[in-house]
Amino acid sequence: MIILRPNSPPRYFPPAESATPEGLLAVGGDLSSDRLLAAYRQGIFPWYSTGQPILWWSPDPRAVLYPDQLKVSRSLRQTLRRGHFEVRFDTVFRDVMLACSAPREQYPGGGTWISDEMVTAYCRLHELGYAHSIETWRGAQLTGGLYGIAIGGIFFGESMFSRESDASKVALVAMVNRLRAWDFALIDCQVPSAHLTSLGAVNIPRHQFLMELSQALTRPGHPGRWQVKMETQTLIDREPHT
Repeated sequence: MIILRPNSPPRYFPPAESATPEGLLAVGGDLSSDRLLAAYRQGIFPWYSTGQPILWWSPDPRAVLYPDQLKVSRSLRQTLRRGHFEVRFDTVFRDVMLACSAPREQYPGGGTWISDEMVTAYCRLHELGYAHSIETWRGAQLTGGLYGIAIGGIFFGESMFSRESDASKVALVAMVNRLRAWDFALIDCQVPSAHLTSLGAVNIPRHQFLMELSQALTRPGHPGRWQVKMETQTLIDREPHT
């Protein structure tokens, strides 16, 4: 495992194949925009708790969601049909990150891995047009959403939150709808979970992920600020029944 110094070249990371069995690849460095973008382009992401050094990961297997394989349950379709929510993109990025950073039961002591340092770093990426928020609104209230990084034809999902039932799933459906229209190839979900599997995510070997990542990075994607507003009823006939 490599130790990165703050003055290490921002684009340098060891090969992903040198990660530990758990997927830990390197320690240290910083969260500069250049280093973060270089990491994502190599299939690497930061994930660490407050008080720890920056930890860089490239797990094997990798959880991914192909845009045409999203699973939309009957109950979620009913939520979309009711039309209680509106989905907006990139209007309150920092608010979405802060909502995702709220204490959660699965972290010891109710903590979170989204530190103030993380929020600042990803807000810089948002200003550069790489980091995006997809937000579910009920009137003037932000009720759910997700955020992540888009480079070329791949979206690297980072975190989701819900303040109402299905709110984050509605945001995901809207995002996948747009990514299909923009010819995105892949959504990186990072690590497997039952929740992601229920939505259609699958696990693939790291070497396959890195190959598909390389191909996805050559696509034009949709650079810059995402200015999208969607009524949920418009999504119903575009998603498969499951």
